Formats: sequence, C-alpha cells, structure tokens
Amino acid sequence: MDKKRQMKNRQSRSSRLSLGSVSVVKSSSTGSTYLKPLRKVRSLHQIAEFKKDFALDDHMITLEDFVNRYSTDIDYGLFDDQADRLLQSCGPNCLAETATKPKWIILVEFLFGGFNMLLWIGAILTFVDFGLSYTYYNEISMEALATGIFLTTVNLFTGFFGYYQETTSSSIMESFRNMVPKYATVIRNGEKRIMPSEEVVLGDLVEVNAGDVVPADIRIITSNDLKVDNSCITGESSAVSRGPDCTDTNPLESMNLAFYSTSVVQGSGTGIVIRCGENTVIGRIAGLTSSIQKDETLIRKELKYFVRVISVMAIIIGLTFFTVSMISGYSFFRSLSYFISISVANVPEGLPICLTASLSLTAKRMAKNNCMVKKLQAIETLGSCTVICSDKTGTLTQNKMIASHLYYNASERDVLTNFDSIDKENESYAALCKIATLCSRASFIDSEEVPIDQRKTTGDASESAILKIMEKLEGNVEMRRKEYPKVCEIPFNSVNKYQVSIHRLLEEKQFLLVMKGAPEKVLDLCKTILRDDEVLEINAHILKSIKKSIQNLGTKGERVLAFADLLLPPEYKSGYTFNSDKPNFPLKDLRFIGMISMIDPPRPSVPEAVSKCRSAGIRVIMVTGDHPVTAAAIARKVGIISPNALSVYDIAARNDVSLTKITENERTQCTAAVVTGADLRQLTETELKKILTTYKEIIFARTSPQQKLKIVEALQRMDMIVAVTGDGVNDSPALKKADIGIAMGITGTDVSKEAADMILLDDNFSSIVTGIEEGRLIFDNLKKSVAYALTSNVPEIAPFILMMALGIPDALSIMTILVIDVGTDLWPCISLAYEKPEADIMRKSPRNPKKDKLINCKLISLTFAQIGVTQAVASYAVYFTIMAGHGFFWGQLKGIRKQWEDPDVTDLTDCYGQEWTFQQRQLLTRKCIAGYFLALNVTQIADLLVCKTRRLSLFQQGMTNHVMNAGLMFQIFLALIMVYCPVLNTTLQFAPIEFVALLPTVPFAVFLLVYDELRKLLIRKYPDGFMKRETYY
Repeated sequence: MDKKRQMKNRQSRSSRLSLGSVSVVKSSSTGSTYLKPLRKVRSLHQIAEFKKDFALDDHMITLEDFVNRYSTDIDYGLFDDQADRLLQSCGPNCLAETATKPKWIILVEFLFGGFNMLLWIGAILTFVDFGLSYTYYNEISMEALATGIFLTTVNLFTGFFGYYQETTSSSIMESFRNMVPKYATVIRNGEKRIMPSEEVVLGDLVEVNAGDVVPADIRIITSNDLKVDNSCITGESSAVSRGPDCTDTNPLESMNLAFYSTSVVQGSGTGIVIRCGENTVIGRIAGLTSSIQKDETLIRKELKYFVRVISVMAIIIGLTFFTVSMISGYSFFRSLSYFISISVANVPEGLPICLTASLSLTAKRMAKNNCMVKKLQAIETLGSCTVICSDKTGTLTQNKMIASHLYYNASERDVLTNFDSIDKENESYAALCKIATLCSRASFIDSEEVPIDQRKTTGDASESAILKIMEKLEGNVEMRRKEYPKVCEIPFNSVNKYQVSIHRLLEEKQFLLVMKGAPEKVLDLCKTILRDDEVLEINAHILKSIKKSIQNLGTKGERVLAFADLLLPPEYKSGYTFNSDKPNFPLKDLRFIGMISMIDPPRPSVPEAVSKCRSAGIRVIMVTGDHPVTAAAIARKVGIISPNALSVYDIAARNDVSLTKITENERTQCTAAVVTGADLRQLTETELKKILTTYKEIIFARTSPQQKLKIVEALQRMDMIVAVTGDGVNDSPALKKADIGIAMGITGTDVSKEAADMILLDDNFSSIVTGIEEGRLIFDNLKKSVAYALTSNVPEIAPFILMMALGIPDALSIMTILVIDVGTDLWPCISLAYEKPEADIMRKSPRNPKKDKLINCKLISLTFAQIGVTQAVASYAVYFTIMAGHGFFWGQLKGIRKQWEDPDVTDLTDCYGQEWTFQQRQLLTRKCIAGYFLALNVTQIADLLVCKTRRLSLFQQGMTNHVMNAGLMFQIFLALIMVYCPVLNTTLQFAPIEFVALLPTVPFAVFLLVYDELRKLLIRKYPDGFMKRETYY
C-alpha cells in the first residue's frame, strides 16, 4: 500500500509540474505497480528529437553483444523480476497523448476571435445604447435590444459551428492507439505466456505469428518465412521478408528489424524488444503528429485583417462624429448614442453568415466531385496553394500491380496496351505462360462474371498480377494447374530470391521443375535459353541482351520477374519423395524462358491534372517511400518530370555506370533532382533550400516520416503554401503540418484521415485539381460578396451623420439596417458563391497572400467612395421626395429634428401651413424610412449585378446563375412584404408608400450599371491602365 501511495504522490507531483500531464497507477499481470501516462506535455526538445531520423545500431552489432546489451537470453528471455524493474523504471509500452490546448480555450477563441469580436463589440454597444435610452431618456429602445440579441445569436451560432468543425477532427492519438495490439506472446523464464502488450519491456523475447501485430520494435532472432506489412512505416503496401541478418545500415531498410504496430502477414518468428512505447518508430510518429501545431488558415488571417480595417474605420468615423456632436452642443449620452449607432452601422452583420454559407455550399459542391472537406476554411487554402507534395502509391498510381511486358525470344511485348504484339504461336510464349501459371500461388476468390481486372484474389500483388494476365491471355488458369499437379515447393524468401515448384506431367510420367524470381538470381542458375524454338547455350552476347532488357524495364519503374524450367531426368520417378527443406533435386543448369514485368500504373487522369497544375503555377513534387528509379519513372509518365528533363539516374543509365561514378560536371547538367532519404539525412537546411530553389522538378524517394515533415517545413519557410497528400501513418506528421493536408478516402488509414483537412473519396490526384479550382473560385467570389456587403455601409451610415450634422428627421433605423444586412441582402450575398469563374482560373498564378487581400484599398474605394455614395444619394433622393410630397421641403427640414421628435409639439407646420401632430409626424417618418429602405434595395439590385463580375461585362458573363436570379426575386418580394404587409410593417417601423416615390432612384441605378460597364471595359482594353490599377480589387 505504501508503494501505491508513493506512486500516486509521484503522479500528483508530475501533474502539477507539467501543467496538463495526466497519469494513472496500474498493476501488472505479475502484481507489480507502474505509472501509465495518459497525456504528456512535450517540451520543444522532445519535439525536436521526434523530428530527427530514427537512428540506432542494435541491428548491426553481433548477436552476443546485442544479448549482453539488453541482459536477456535468446531462448529464455527475461526473468520476471528483471521485467518488473524495467516496467517501473522505463514505464509501460504504450502511447501517451500530447497535452494540447483545452477545448474551452478553443471555444473561447471561436466565440470571441476574428470577425466575432467585431460583432460582440457591436452587440455590447447596442445593449449600452438600450441602457442609456432607458436610464436617461426613459425610452425603451426595442430596436437596440433586438439588434443586441440578434448579434449575440449570430456570434453564438458561428462560434459553436467553428468549434464543432475544429474539435471533430482531433482524435489522432485514438487512431494510433487502435493500431496497437492489446496482447503479446512473450517468453519469460523460458515459459511462453500471453500478457498485455503495454507490459512488454526492453529485452523481452516475443513471438509473432501470421495475423499478429508486432508488439514493439524488435530485432529478429529466428524466422520461418516471416513477412510483415510495413506500410504504416514506409507507405509501401508490399509485404517484406524479415530474418536474422542485417542487410542495411538504415534500420528502416534492414530485414532483421520489425516495428511496433506492423502486421505479420506470413510465417512466424521470434525477436528481442529494442524499443518500447514512444521510443518506437510508430511512437515517435504519433508523438510528432500530435505535437504539431497547425498555423492559422489563410482565410482566418484575411478575416483578422478585415476586422482590423473595419474596426479602424468604424472607430475613426464614430469618434469623429462623437466629437462633432459634443462641440455642437449635444449631451454626452446623446453623443455616445450617435457614436454607437454609427459604429453598429459600420458592422456588416450578415457577412459571417454569408461566409459560412458560401464555404458550406462550396464544400457540398466539392463533395460531389469526391473531395470531402473536414474544415471549411481549408477550401480557400487549397485554392492558394503554390506547391503540392504528392505521395505516389495510390494517389498518382492505381495502387495495384498490373503485368505490363512479356519478354521472350529476345523482345519485349507490351501487354498493357497492345495485345496484338504477342505471338501466341511460339514455343517460348507457350513455355512462359505454362511456368507463370504454375508458379503463381494466387487464385481468384469471386465469380467469373466479374471482369478479370476487378476480380479479387488471394496472394501478394505480384502473383495476383501474373494470375490475371495469364487468365486474360490463356484462360482457365485453375484448370491448367490441375493438369500439372504440384508435388513440392520452395517458397520465395529474401535470401534465395526465387520460388520453385515441381509438377507431375501426367502424360510423360515425368516431373517439371519451374522457377520464378529475381532476374539476376534466376540467370545465375540457368545454363541454356529457349529462343526461336531452339535451346541455346547462354553466352556473353545473350546475357548482355537480357541484362539490357532488365535495365530498360527497370528504368520504366517496372518490377521484373524471370522464369525458368527444367525437365527432371527419368530417375525422378513418380514415387520419388521430394524434400523442400533439404532439396534433393537439381537447382542449377536450368533453361531460361523469359520474363514478366509489372507496374503500378498511373491513374489515367493524373497527367492532365499535373499539366493543369503546371499551367496554374503550382509545383508538383513527388514524396514517396518507394525506390528512386521507380519513382522517377512514374514521375516522368505523369508529367512531374518533363520528357526532356535530365536527372543523375538518367545520366547513370545512359553511361551504364553507378551514381558514384557520375562527375561533378555531369551533375551540373541535371535539370531535375531525385533526392533519396539517405541524401536528405546529410543535407542542411540551407542545402535543402538550394535544391528546392534550383530545381523546379523534384522527386524525394525512400523518405521517412520525419523527412517528409522536413520537406514541408522547408517549403513553408520559403513562404510557399503547401498541400500534402498521403494515405499512411507515415504521412501523418506532414499532413498535420501542411497548410492543407489531403488524405485518401479508400486506402487512407484512420490516422492520416484524422490528421488531414480534406479527404479524397476516390483517392485520385485529379480530384485535387477540382478542389484547387473551387478554392480559387471561392476566394474570387468571396471578394464579390464582401464588396456587395460593404457597399450598403455608406447609405446605412449616412442617415446618422446627416441626422446629427444637419438635424433632419430619421431616414433609417438600426432595425432597418438589420433588416437589410440579414434580410434582403443575405440571399443575394450568398448567391455570389454560385457565380461561375470569369476566365480560366487554372491559367493564372496562385494568389500572393501578402499582397492579394480579401479587402484592400481598391475595394474600399470602389464600394464606399463610388457605389456607396451613389446609393446614399439615390436613397436620400427618395427620402426628400416623400418629405416634399407631404409639405416639408429641404429648407424647412434642416434643424427640425428636435421639434420633430418632441411628443409635446402638436402643431408643427409644413411649408403649406398645415399643422402636424406627433403621431402624424411619426407616420411620415415611417414612410420616409420605408422609401429610403426600398430605394436602397433598388440600388442594391444594381450593385449585385455590378459585383457579379470584377472584369467581364455583365453581357459576357450572362445571367446563368439561377440562385442569384432567385435571390433577386426574393429580395424584391421580401422588401415589398416588409413595407406593405400590415402589422409586420409597423413592427419594423415602415409604412406603405406610393411606387411613384421611388422613381428618383431609377436613374442612379442605371448610372451604376453604365458606369461599371465602362469601368470594366477600360480594364479589359487597358490591362495596365489607370482603371485597372485603381479600381480592380
């Protein structure tokens, strides 16, 4: 009990010191207690360590030194007391979540950050105005109260909506934990036992079998045809053999290491634990991914800038007129009320709703094109991206092996696109098909009605590719296999690099040995070759031609398998017992037949998509865990590397030399870079930047998760907007750090989907291009929406300024401003999100976030000083027309406000000498407000048509935006309902007017349209002229 109390005290102290770390005390299966961390605060040093490449020498030292290092035994494992001490001192074998920002702080940021802060200020000011009216003037200002409640509601809605978007994508660590096995088979004290995997410690001897998940990073001690799926580490889905021999200094490439959370797909083996929990390869990836803090999205930065601009304008205008009103003799509280009214009028209350709706509608449209957006603000970021770091397998390629070439009779035959090139009446072809049919262990598991390419198979990718091409070429593969029963087999392994099977020839009563494997290995075991229906001795000339074909196919990114056979002599009779463990049959002097090459082919739509990206000024960089030669071949096929581009691998192939033999002078001729993970480990930040700057066409191959992150960070330091695609766990750090991470929906792991901002539902690179188009279009259209929303600010502010400066009666109320901003203007503002692009937006360069802002001086000049002023004049023309029609001309209105609003004045006379009671004056005020409101709506209709395009004529763009057309009808209908519907119009402080009173506003609306058409004509005609420089926003 004392020990448990001590552990709890340690936990308490740890929690206090780390400000967010959480641990619990647990008991192990042997009865000892240990502290299990659930959440940790990571220091900058720890995160920096996570970013370093995985380095150790446990796989390279001798077995004796290795066993001594971990004080263990390869037969008996650890003793229980050793394991208990290690469990207590080193902690459990588990993954702890990184302590991140508390959710309540995230909620506060969404509620009070960015545009919402501006609305909160507006809401608070309106509540203050309500309080002042009641306290000092004994008036209950229902419009101030309604405005405050509305702004509060808008804030709460947009804040909680943003918070929901953010927090639904934050379960990355949970996805990592789902990969980890719950139990492990461990040998301790020489006894095999099953225990919780989190109790596995350094030096433990563990056993793994097909179907298991490796419980920690281990060094393989024994292997029985052991194969593991390393895709969560390397991103490549092909199973790799594991054995006790060290084959590479790089631990990720050496075959004697297996890693935590990787799956055992074949065979069995034992290994000794060398890393646990967070120190494992996957633990470091998990810690790094969960620790990465993503930068603010571009649109959020734009909104912050927008808020600053609008706030400064509102404060300057408000304070100016507050000062003027004080000098003019108004009381402090009346002046403060004016300040509040002007400040609120400056706030475009409907814009947050418009922004959210526009992004949501775009996200819905993108979903139809197989792009599922997890975070709405990521849409615009994708449109602004300047570089795409794309994974190869499954994104650029189809993620399936397909036979591409048959090699026989000294020639390569294309079976991917040209079946006619195959000579089926040839003995070499028949022999190759026979061996390929018999050697492949794959088989179909679904019905024959399904097309061959879509049929599901058992077996690895290469064998499935051979099975499908044989089914296409010859048909009835299963029937042909039955004609040659298998009697013995040596499975493929990484040491021999070949697979052998022996089959009974029923008619000849002999046995046929068939072999497939790595070309260089099979060639070494062959003495003759079948060529042109003759069996020839393999000489230097024949060997050179075969090797040239192997090299040629390899440079195309194809995997090559060679095939050979041997008719066993008569002494191997039908009763002979073959032994595959200790072969008692010949494995030399075989007859070489031919080769089959396979490729993971590019998706058909990818080359065009890459070409579009190039036209749009976007670089596409391949970042893959695959071999550099394969990566370069695929990159060339899809257009990431130009046909005439030259890399060091091209020079090496051309000169038939190794990379080390290429001279410095030859390297300077390269126009494309192929950089391996080994190269990256040696590069400094400056050297990497030089490569990224010097070469426009780049491939990074054999990269680790940390290196992918390093590449992303290097590009971001160069002020590039980076999009990253990926589907594996190894991609998650780069996906999280990128400006926009894009995961694969079909092949993507849960971890990659959680780390990403967007998911491609069809795993197709070309869908990204659709997303880029939508992202660019939404920014262009958001500019139009902002312009439309801001133009009404001037006619909304003007009445308060003139009311105070000239002392004329009300022309507009705060309630009316709300009705405009979130009523009549809302649908038209949102409808601009449906506007089609004015030109081919994929033929211009990405926007520069530092220069091309959502709101700029040109936009403010056009919307405020030109369109806004025109609208204000048009609306006041209707206002003064209504006043004049009731006997109040301009000269009499000036300075009449105090009498007009005084309920005790019941005999105010007009220009004709008629007396007006307070109730009559109120009715006339409501008519004037209605007239001003309707006039503003008329000019807003013209303004919507103006904002529809930024460069093209309205006649060029057309009126095909049916949502906008409906929005115009809705705006007119809603405005008329509000003014002419009884009870409703009284509530909104309107009164019906005659339509003839609106005639003065028509010339102004026509003027806006004509002026803007001329402005855009000058922009198109003189791209570098005054109009373009000063008014194109």
